[in-house]
Formats: sequence, C-alpha cells, structure tokens
Amino acid sequence: MRQAFATVRCDSLSRKWEQAIRRETNIYGRGNDIRTAFERDYTRLLHCQAYRRLKHKTQVFFAPHNDHVCTRMEHVLHVASVATTIAKYLGLNEQLTESIAIGHDIGHAPFGHHGEDCLNALMRQKPGANAPKKFWHERNSLFFADYIETLQTPDGAERPLNLTYAVRDGLICHCGEIDQQGIRPRDDAMPLYDIKRPGQVQPYTWEGCVVKLSDKIAFLGRDIEDARTYHILDMGSYRQLREIVAETVGITRNGKPLTHRSGKAVNTTVLINDMIVDLCEQSTPQTGLCFSDHYFRFITELKRFSFANIYNHWRLREFQKYASNVIGTLHDTLMRAQAFAQNGRLPRALAQYPKLGKTFDDWLVRYTNYAPDRKTARRYQTPVVFDLADNESYQKCVIEYISGMTDQFAIECYEEIISF
Repeated sequence: MRQAFATVRCDSLSRKWEQAIRRETNIYGRGNDIRTAFERDYTRLLHCQAYRRLKHKTQVFFAPHNDHVCTRMEHVLHVASVATTIAKYLGLNEQLTESIAIGHDIGHAPFGHHGEDCLNALMRQKPGANAPKKFWHERNSLFFADYIETLQTPDGAERPLNLTYAVRDGLICHCGEIDQQGIRPRDDAMPLYDIKRPGQVQPYTWEGCVVKLSDKIAFLGRDIEDARTYHILDMGSYRQLREIVAETVGITRNGKPLTHRSGKAVNTTVLINDMIVDLCEQSTPQTGLCFSDHYFRFITELKRFSFANIYNHWRLREFQKYASNVIGTLHDTLMRAQAFAQNGRLPRALAQYPKLGKTFDDWLVRYTNYAPDRKTARRYQTPVVFDLADNESYQKCVIEYISGMTDQFAIECYEEIISF
C-alpha cells in the first residue's frame, strides 16, 4: 500500500532520529546551507574519490573494454534508482535511502568479489572455513568513509567525510547476498565496528533495509544482460532461464520471445520493475520487507542460475587467475618495502615503479606517521590509522591501499613491476 511505512520513516518524529543524524564530530557549516543532514552525506559521498573510482571497478566482468557493460559505478546508480523508487512508494526517507545507496560500495576492491576474496586470503591468519573474514567490502566501505576518504573544508584542509550514523550503518549492513524474507531494522544503535561478519546484522533503519534488498534486485537483473552481451550464456542456459521464469513468476513462452502474462516482452527492465512492484505490494511494517512466495523463489532460483552459469563461467575463472596474480604481486612488492618505509626511504625502494611508488608514498603520508612534515604541508588532517613498525598494521595499510585501486590502475602498477 502506498505510504504504508510513513509512520516508521526516519525523520524528526522518529525515536531513532537523534542517533540517526549523529556524527562522530561536528561538521563545519557555511551559514547558508539549505541541505538536510542526509543530503549533505549524499553530496559528500558523491564528491569523494572512492566514488569516482567506481567507474573503473569490476561489477562482474573484469576491466571491461565495452562501454555498455556494467561497472561498479553503474551498479551503484542502479541500486540508488531501485531503492529510491521503493522508498518513495512506501513513504520512507528518500534522502537517507539515496545516500546509503550511492556510497554502499566505496570500499569495494578491484576485480569485484574475487578481488575481495584475494585480499581476505592475504590477511587471514586463522585457518578453517569458519574463520571470520578480515576483509569484506561492506566493512571496508565504512572504514573508507570514516578514515580514508576526505574532502576539503572551506579553509582548504583535507578532513574525513564524517557521515551520519544512519548512513554509516547502511554502508556496513548493506549485504544483499543472503536470502531473507521479512527484513526489519534492529532496535539498538550498536557500535558499528562490533559487526564482525557480513549479512548477520540488520540495518538500523528501514531505509537501510530497502537498500539491502535493492542491491540484490539491481545486480540480478543487470548481470544477465551483460552475460548476453559477452555471449556467456549458451542455448542450454537460455532454456534453463526460460524454465525458471515460467515456473516461478508465470512468464510463459509464446512463439519466439518470452512474454509476461500481461503481454509485456520480458527483458531486464521488466523483471526489475516487477520485483520492485512485488516488494512494495507485499511489505508492511508488521510483516517487514518481503516478496511474495513466487517472487522470492524466482529471486532465489535466478541467483542460483547466475552463480552456475555466469559467475563461475570458465572465462571469468581464467581471468580470476590473472587478477589473483596482479593483487598478490602488488601485495608482495609493497610488503618488501616495509623497512624502507620505516626509514623514510620509500621512494628509493619503489623508484622503478613510478605510479605505484608515487601513490603509495602519498598514502603513507596521509594515513601513517611516515612523514609528518609533509602531511602538515599538504594540509592532510587525517588520523594516523596504520603503524609502520607493526607488521600486521603495515600489511593492513597495504591491503587498504590496494583495495582502493581501480582494475586498470592495479593492472598498470602490476605491469610496471613485471616489465623489464
């Protein structure tokens, strides 16, 4: 029902409001600002460099040369479009929803989820399948928002984004990979770094819950379209896809094209629209955010199909071997430079790799005690978050630096290292 969630939206009448708009430190004002707290968060995320780099980060297909294949930035915009449509219909806070959506993947690694797995494998110290992940992109999005990404203040200093609690919470709690029905926000405003695993804690707001489900709607729809562009799907896959659609949401084969029971031709936009409509029609504050049984089954089957026929396709697995080598080589090269970094002689250690050396040198100036004089001169008012003398902290520093790279930049730095 339209506006069914208006009474539980995150606004000044909500009991969660003061916590939702709280920042770690007071943010500067200009005296003439016409934006709300969440609108300020939206523009702070929009203008940060991590957001800009999403245009050259993998969504599914690595370092694509086809301009019409989805990148991480386009995925983020798809999520924002889906989420704000749902929020508007349900009567939720559109500004908060869009702010979470636009920033939810700023901590994503190069080479998509495979890059994330590579970085986690490099950091993992406890063996076993049940060991908690040390690197996961939802937490890394929060970490980048809190400590890494900066904007200039009116007086020219570089300071962290300093986002509101509700937006920061939405970043770390956005995992849409777990199949759940009846999603509802949690009640407590817990310390966000106490969250140790992706997908295990629900967002603090209904708006964060909407982004979580919108993430799934957006990537399932578009990934199939891109797989068609690259001829990843064979005729057997198409037959399987037709069967899934027909058996779950009543879309039948009528001659050559697939058609919906309403007579509409079936394509990505039709399926996404129908998932949005179904969610809006089925959800209430009492039952939570949910799909109908047949659409939930459709989404579950579509996800299973995508893993079997797209994400694990042999062509992607071949590139994953290359991506693993790129990330591993960057990591090992920078780990060898630790002693030089401690002595302030990093440029000498990385002199043969100008792109890698210059950017990593600046990274150390920003986030360590590497060169405090240069940090002051450059007006970086960022906290010291890594200790060069501590092996584990230094490796974390290297991992975070690599995680901020685009696919293309990672490949360029890798080629610097292996070229003679």
